[in-house]
Amino acid sequence: MAWAFAGLMPFAAFLTGCDTGEQLNPSFPLTLKRAEAELRWMRDHPVTLRRPVIVLGGWGDLMGLPPAYLAEQLRLAAGDERVISIGFGMCHTFDACRNRVINRVEAGFPSDDELWSREVDVVGFSMGGLVARYTASPQGDDETPRRLRIARLYTISTPHRGAFMSKIIAPGQLARDMHAGSVFLEKLDRGLASADYTVVPYVRLADITVGAQNAAPEGQSPWWLPARAFSRSHTDAYRDPRLIAELARRLRGESPYTTEPPTPLPPSVTASDPSG
Repeated sequence: MAWAFAGLMPFAAFLTGCDTGEQLNPSFPLTLKRAEAELRWMRDHPVTLRRPVIVLGGWGDLMGLPPAYLAEQLRLAAGDERVISIGFGMCHTFDACRNRVINRVEAGFPSDDELWSREVDVVGFSMGGLVARYTASPQGDDETPRRLRIARLYTISTPHRGAFMSKIIAPGQLARDMHAGSVFLEKLDRGLASADYTVVPYVRLADITVGAQNAAPEGQSPWWLPARAFSRSHTDAYRDPRLIAELARRLRGESPYTTEPPTPLPPSVTASDPSG
């Protein structure tokens, strides 16, 4: 039985996107135990955030549960209610996603500026990071002339350079726009050069949905973490206490657990296919 279980471990890790190794990151050495303790401390020491926070969800999330969960955890860690979540169920194009973001942000935090929303910090999970970049750009349909004014954009497992699985199992225009080298991604990259905000990207290793090396814009490296055993590396990343604690520290205006520069991805990742 022990032999059979050991033989199944690599296959199970592939199915769930798990990383069963201990690939510690010198520039992001936060452990699960310490992250959970730090989050408890933050809940007992609330602060007022410098600006509202918008948490954007990913592709195929009909109920908006991941961004809602992450927003709630960040509200608890900050002690500030000005954190809202936006899911993209029934949005079939990036223009539709953009419209939803602008309308929700305006409803929650009205702006007197006809061209820009209120300034916000944004946390984008998976596709949500691309939605944020698109909504902050001058691109879009005529129904949403207003743009999202981002102070800082934090992304978790976002396919900045394309999603590996978008060419395999994901149908529809949104998935086609997330193909590596798509016209949509090329436009976003051109716009990022003149953007007045920075992107702070994170990813967990063994991400077979996006690919760890795709989780940062061109010219950047993501801060990476090993995935938790028996946790889906991509799908469950928004629940990782280490990422939640890191984001909470940054949003609270406190020193992050990460240090510059980000440690390069392990050679086993960069030498492999986009699944990492």
